Amino acid sequence: MAKRVTIQDIAEELGISRNTVSRAINNSGGLAEATREKILQKAVEMGYKQFSYLDTLSALAAKPSSAALLSDASRTGVETLLPDTSGKEIAILTAKYLDYSHFASPMLDKFQQELAELGYTMNTHRIRPEHIEARTLPATFRPERAAAAVCIEVFDRQYAEMICGLDIPVLFVDAPAMFCGGALPADLLIMENISEIARFTGSLLRRGLTRIGFVGDYAHCQSFFERYISFRTAMLFHDVPVREEYCVKSTDRSVIQKQVQAMNPLPQAFICANDFLAIDVLDALRTMGKSVPEDVLLCGFDDSPEAVRTMPPLTTIHIHTQIMAVSAVQLLLTRMRQPDMEYRIVHTQTDLVLRSSTQGAPGKIENPPEPAQKTQNTQNTAETAKGGTDSAVNDGTDSAVNDGTENGSGEKTAQEVGHG
Repeated sequence: MAKRVTIQDIAEELGISRNTVSRAINNSGGLAEATREKILQKAVEMGYKQFSYLDTLSALAAKPSSAALLSDASRTGVETLLPDTSGKEIAILTAKYLDYSHFASPMLDKFQQELAELGYTMNTHRIRPEHIEARTLPATFRPERAAAAVCIEVFDRQYAEMICGLDIPVLFVDAPAMFCGGALPADLLIMENISEIARFTGSLLRRGLTRIGFVGDYAHCQSFFERYISFRTAMLFHDVPVREEYCVKSTDRSVIQKQVQAMNPLPQAFICANDFLAIDVLDALRTMGKSVPEDVLLCGFDDSPEAVRTMPPLTTIHIHTQIMAVSAVQLLLTRMRQPDMEYRIVHTQTDLVLRSSTQGAPGKIENPPEPAQKTQNTQNTAETAKGGTDSAVNDGTDSAVNDGTENGSGEKTAQEVGHG
């Protein structure tokens, strides 16, 4: 079987970045028309099978050279550039541009490969703010042509409920926070957000660090809510009060930096709802003349490519995107075959990845002796948070996860596979 052409293949062929190719194919703007057309022509030549927007092809067809390009595509059998009209399309609906740093980018690469083996095509449709405000669907998306829809970064509850009202199976990858209105009438696939944050928070507390802050708006989405609740539950379990002045309930960079810079004294550690919020905190600390990890420890979530590149490299929690992709296919297929079955919520494994941003302890605080009974209780609770599995729990040390090795499932960590 011929190797499937990917965005990375096109980028390497043209000597440009993967992000530039993605912007051209997704018609997300910011590129000269000549550059965009050159990229699309190369995609057709190489047999790339997915274009995200109908208006991409419509715009090309308006030009003589582009019309010839489409004619060539038909002669060479690249008809799948056009949306499938036989009900074999799986529609991706997203309210955010999914660049290479987003965890969903590598997930969708694997997802598309799995779908192709089953005879389905995948088309991405961008939900813009005006669609959300007016409660309208993107013009490129026609529900009658879709076998199912996958929603990514769709966190407006009323808009999400509108999508659930379409007469097709719907899968959410993360979702609006349930405490704002309950679960949606759809299947939900989400990364496991509880156990690793609880484990990391517990290890900080056992090291004697009690001034711990959380950064991220828990109302933003279900995953942020679960991460926040995990942090607060771990603090409660250890009988350590959460200091509200150390919790920044925002995803806005300027708000985060302003609130961090106003903290006096600073917390000893920040746990952030994702890596990009952690980088915002890191920048705020630098403007204050503070260093990580010497003055403050810092942990993110997602294990994005930026987590490895930032200085110091960021401790984070790795999402297994390949597992999420396979799980998404399984959820969709079973829902299409059994549309009346109960809705399901599936969590996929995550792993703490320790890096330089949490080495040592601010203020040279030494590890206090741990009573044997309390250690056992902590371990039992962490194991319970794991859902009754036999996963190992770090007993207050920073050696539980090796950076750059294989985890227990045999999957490489993000430094090797570049997960977003």
